Amino acid sequence: MSTVVTITGCGLAELTCAWLLAGRGHRVRQEADAPAAGARPLLLTGPTLDLLRSLWGDGLLGGAHLLRHRKVSWGPGEPSTRFAQPARVVDGAVLVDRMRERLAQAVTVSTDPARWVVTARAPDDPGGQRQVGRRRLLAGTALLRPGVDERTALLGTTALGWLQLTPLGRGDCLVQAMVPGPAEDAAELLARLLAESELGCVLRRAPDTAVAVPAAPRLHRTPASPPGEPSPTGRLTVGAGAIRYDPLSGTGTAQALRTAVLAAAVIDAEAVGTPATALCAHYTVRLHTAFVQHLRACSELYGTAFTSALWADELDTARLGFRTPGLPVAVV
Repeated sequence: MSTVVTITGCGLAELTCAWLLAGRGHRVRQEADAPAAGARPLLLTGPTLDLLRSLWGDGLLGGAHLLRHRKVSWGPGEPSTRFAQPARVVDGAVLVDRMRERLAQAVTVSTDPARWVVTARAPDDPGGQRQVGRRRLLAGTALLRPGVDERTALLGTTALGWLQLTPLGRGDCLVQAMVPGPAEDAAELLARLLAESELGCVLRRAPDTAVAVPAAPRLHRTPASPPGEPSPTGRLTVGAGAIRYDPLSGTGTAQALRTAVLAAAVIDAEAVGTPATALCAHYTVRLHTAFVQHLRACSELYGTAFTSALWADELDTARLGFRTPGLPVAVV
């Protein structure tokens, strides 16, 4: 049975859900936001690349910068370890454009009322989210020194947080850092972290400008609601609007794609008679379980590297989040 679905937004998760639904014969109506302006570098490692290819096939990543290794020094006094980790750095805006072009050829448009809405928009009500922590991701771009290996990503730590340098090709480098709370001057703080780390020596200079964005793990409290409760149209939240992973995990893009797969499966199963209420409950439990597992992994990983008082509250919040029912909402 064919279902009419409205897709709101044009992120990777929304477009992937629309692609899967169209391939299964459902009628998809897009109400897309304008794509974000500017380049948006995404580092996609092996498992994410495999998942993306299994969903969309080949041809989306042409021109992406290829990485072959990762070099990691995690924790005070730890030596660097270089290991093979094939990955691609792709402009997220370009990837979205290619998905939209491919989707435009597969969508069956309908003017009938939608049975479901799929979106990656987070709820407007802050109480609708569980955000565990206050940490921020700092990000800017800088030039690599001549002769630096542009096929190896670098990861290191200081007392204040971690740093990652991701070569983008042609001498450019994405510089990212995680700190345990808000940052008033992102560029100044990023320069300070680079000065305290051995990684700073591979850059000509620190980024001239940088941004600081919220990056603590976040979960939508009710990512799925069936048709009729309280609206005649069911709602499925996907992508970062449903669940946001810590960017160090390297699984954020893969998790966004998985929410799209799961949302499409909910709509597909409801179309053949499975009760929507049970399907939405299953969707919610799956995301909540994944979130708790992610908090546990973050707590263990960060606990080995950050022992200063600056990180104490952040680590305690993560541990409380996966040990008690009803994850705490952070004060932002």
